[in-house]
Amino acid sequence: MSDHADLVDRIHTVAPRLTGALREVADTVLADPAGAARMSAAALAARAGVSQASVTRFAQSIGLASHAALRLALAEQVGRSTARGFPTDVGLQIGLDDDVRHVVTVVANADIRAITQTVNQLDPTALDRSSQSIAAARRVDIYGIGSSASVAQELETRLFRIGVHVRAWTEVHDALTSAALLTADDVAIAISHSGATSEVVEPFRLAGDRGARTVGITGDPRSAVAAASREVLTTAALETSYRNGSLAARHSQLMVADCLYIRVGQLTPDRAAHSMTLTEHISPSHAVTARRGRGR
Repeated sequence: MSDHADLVDRIHTVAPRLTGALREVADTVLADPAGAARMSAAALAARAGVSQASVTRFAQSIGLASHAALRLALAEQVGRSTARGFPTDVGLQIGLDDDVRHVVTVVANADIRAITQTVNQLDPTALDRSSQSIAAARRVDIYGIGSSASVAQELETRLFRIGVHVRAWTEVHDALTSAALLTADDVAIAISHSGATSEVVEPFRLAGDRGARTVGITGDPRSAVAAASREVLTTAALETSYRNGSLAARHSQLMVADCLYIRVGQLTPDRAAHSMTLTEHISPSHAVTARRGRGR
């Protein structure tokens, strides 16, 4: 991890997919990051009720080499968070008695931090290779189910607007049928926060078996989607009250989708400009003039 400024956010993102002793360490660190920064490996292990080896494995699970690196990164973040002018962390919880202003602040703060974390961890080389493949593809399939379906459809709308032959598939039988017809001239994109949704993984793997270049947009770089991807684009999500990871991931996924769309437009300027010129009149031609309501 090259930048430790968002380490606590990274732990928040990773924690839901950790189990057993590693989850205990994560919860202990999140409960008191400043305290964890002062603890030895033995003390942190005792506080979490796990072995010292589990503390080391936890550090490695978030991209750090050792417990010593974890302490240093936590200390750096605690120092920044207490510095003058640093944004206050309002937390991720929303209580029943919290007013609407607090709701807005928590949700916006979580999404801004998740997008920032996504930018920090995103592999620009993988993003560029993915864009080049999409730009040159005969066909592009996008697979997304549940909360990821809306992101798949948004990416379809963007790419279609600039002349890409693209289709978002949000039903598994249709997705499998399309995947079976792909070739090495095509691209398949899977969108799944967990990277484990079978209705996304199955057609995605089939597309890869057919020779299509596979691009995974997922929150878990060790997931089934990532394993089936030629290019992996990882996203972050900070869960809040009433929003689990898959719901909280939408803004980060859309940011990556927009980056792909804009980069493909850059790579195919003539096609993109021609397509947009042919369609730019459609929205204005369907605009409706506002009318004053009765009684005003």
